[in-house]
Order: sequence, then structure tokens, then C-alpha cells
Amino acid sequence: MLRTLSPTEQHGVALAFRVKEQRDAADATATTASSGTTPRVQSLKLHVSNYVGKEGEPLLRWLVEVDTAIAARRIFDDPSKVAFAMSCLGGRARSWAFGRRLTDATCFGTYAEFKEELRQAFEPPKNEFRSRAEFLDLQQGKHDVHAYAQRARYLVSNIVTNPME
Repeated sequence: MLRTLSPTEQHGVALAFRVKEQRDAADATATTASSGTTPRVQSLKLHVSNYVGKEGEPLLRWLVEVDTAIAARRIFDDPSKVAFAMSCLGGRARSWAFGRRLTDATCFGTYAEFKEELRQAFEPPKNEFRSRAEFLDLQQGKHDVHAYAQRARYLVSNIVTNPME
């Protein structure tokens, strides 16, 4: 159909088509902006192991795992962060957290408060100090390099919240 038109008419049709496409795109953007909806960003649902509060169970490592899952799930507000973290508790830790929530519904005002109270309740006194001392005294001995490196990584994860590889 365009072949039967002159080059000037073909150019006019093409130009009109481009102008219409640009208007449609602008209208679609304006409609999205005016309705207040934004394209939904997919979130990842990472598995988080339960923290039960047993002796020797690394709380700091579990907190890093929960923080990673919260970021992947795109949870931004503190009450939702606390609720998600509480859902990943088990055993004594779950009883402690929900017992606190039963007696005072506002006991965990922020996620940072929740983490600090959990540390105070379940982290052994001077755990970080012990792990740091053990890390500084760590020797390979009769262990292979892989076992030595794994032990070093474990001790570092008990000392810092953002361990580097």
C-alpha cells in the first residue's frame, strides 16, 4: 500500500506513525504516573533456618541470614522486619519472643531493638571476645587447609556482622 504513494507521501505516513507512537508512549507513562502504580519488582524468597537459642548456636550468623532474606524480600518497614524475623525463630527463642510480645505488644519498637534484645537474651556473655581470642590463636596444625579456612570463616562470622570473603 505504501508502495503506491510518492516518496513525500511515504515520509509523511512514517512521520505520522512515529508521532502517534510517541504520544501513545507518553500517555501510557502519564497514566501509570497518575494512577500511582509502579511496575512491581520481583522479590526473592530465600530460605532462612530457624534460630532456636541452643547453646553454641551462632546468633550473629543467623542475624546476617535474616538480614539478607529481608533485603531480598524487599521488606522495608520495621514492624514487618520484626514479624518476619520472629517467624524464623523456633524453640526457646520463639517462646521468648512471643512471650515478650504477649506481655507488651510494643516491646520491639524497631528491628534494631529486636536484634539487640535477642542478642542480650541469647548470646553468651563475651562470646565475641572468646571468638576473637580463638581466631587470633588459630593454627592450622594437623588440619588440611580447607578445614582451617572454614574454621577461620566461622570465627570471623561470630566477630563481625558483615564478614568479607
